Amino acid sequence: MSSDFETLNKILDGRYSCRALHDKAVPIEDIHAIIQAAQKVPSWCNFQPWQVHLVRGDVRDTLSEKVMAAAMADEGVPDVPFPEKATGKHAERRRTCGLQLYQAVGVERGDRAGSRAQMLENYRFFGAPQAVVITTPKELGAYGVLDCGAFVTAFMMAAEAKGIATIAQASIAEMSDIVRETLGIPEDRDVLCAISFGYADAAHPANQFRTERAPLDEVLFVPES
Repeated sequence: MSSDFETLNKILDGRYSCRALHDKAVPIEDIHAIIQAAQKVPSWCNFQPWQVHLVRGDVRDTLSEKVMAAAMADEGVPDVPFPEKATGKHAERRRTCGLQLYQAVGVERGDRAGSRAQMLENYRFFGAPQAVVITTPKELGAYGVLDCGAFVTAFMMAAEAKGIATIAQASIAEMSDIVRETLGIPEDRDVLCAISFGYADAAHPANQFRTERAPLDEVLFVPES
């Protein structure tokens, strides 16, 4: 029998950012179970700042149309500012991830139209019929965001354990005003991200690569005594 650690590590190994999903809906009881499992993560003073806004059906289609139009017009401002820049290893990792994706789907270097078309798949929720949008109270600032990050991770791990693929999407948060208006989200909450989820189209080219992780010596630092 596998140990708890081995089971967890297997789930972590299995998770990836799924960029092509079938249109089969996930049963609502599975969605409830995933959220209830993810809620067990720790948070500052047990604030549990996350709220989960389920997007499906006509609401999903309406939101997709609106954020797609805004993206094509290069509009949108996120509630929580995106990173101003990425340098060094961060820039290299971002570049490598992009190149892996474009190579997988057959987009040649310099093909701006092809890369833009792939980027716009974000606003189609990568074909998923369902997604969730995660929000946090503005008043909790960075620590509300941090707690919600733990929830997002737990949501994706719980989904993976149920055989449900996921992808977290900051792109949706860039259209925060549209998301807030469409979903009826109060002004006192920040839109952080979406998570598209469903059943992976395992044969799709976009799902044929995996990103690497940094070696331990780039992550772990032990001060000398």
